[in-house]
Amino acid sequence: MSGTVPKKAMVLAAGLGKRMRPITDTMPKPLVKVAGRTLIDRALDMLEGAGVETAVVNVHYRADQMEAHLAGRTAPKIVISDERAQLLDSAGGVIRALPHLGDAPFFILNADTFWLESGTSNLERMALAWEPETMDILLMVADTEQATGHSGSTDYRMDAQGRLTRDRGVEGGVIYAGAIVLHPRIFAGAGNEPQSLNSYFDAAEATGRLFGMRMDGAWITVGTPDAIAPAEAVVMKHAGKSDAG
Repeated sequence: MSGTVPKKAMVLAAGLGKRMRPITDTMPKPLVKVAGRTLIDRALDMLEGAGVETAVVNVHYRADQMEAHLAGRTAPKIVISDERAQLLDSAGGVIRALPHLGDAPFFILNADTFWLESGTSNLERMALAWEPETMDILLMVADTEQATGHSGSTDYRMDAQGRLTRDRGVEGGVIYAGAIVLHPRIFAGAGNEPQSLNSYFDAAEATGRLFGMRMDGAWITVGTPDAIAPAEAVVMKHAGKSDAG
């Protein structure tokens, strides 16, 4: 598949958004706006720009608001994965949605992070970097200097071939930046209970099949209300550079 952009994607949008309170007392976190655009639309814009045709979006908290908002979206095609009855966590949500995602590799995006491109689409670059013979999971990663709103440490050490080893806080390490290409074979035999993608990252790492691709541009995560203003400042600065260019 190397070089072929996946036609399907999953956007993880079902979380409770507790750290974004009080804003999320009345709306789901993916509908929070940064510089006039909702977080969910920023994620979907990235997918549309890369040529993704179908995006599965899981919903749980204030799901009616999410569905109403997404009904106005024509590209990519939106498929709702309903988790109203039970919140399934990141991997559980993907497993629930597998019938819509198919047997080929697909993207996964977090709905509360986005990035500003500096050239070629990072999702297109991930498709070029993907090697199904050697990889089960490919994470988009960022250097700390590229990140706005990230309050934690680095997550992984990355070697010259792009292979990742979990090593929190290591000097020169990279941050997982909320975008994934993976092969659905990793979920073979998985149950339907709530479960995290982190366990699948660890399993791929243990077999040497977890890789990273360093992104181009600026990566932004919006986890709390006070992260909105810095995020908007970076968006506006980037827009100014684009206009000047």
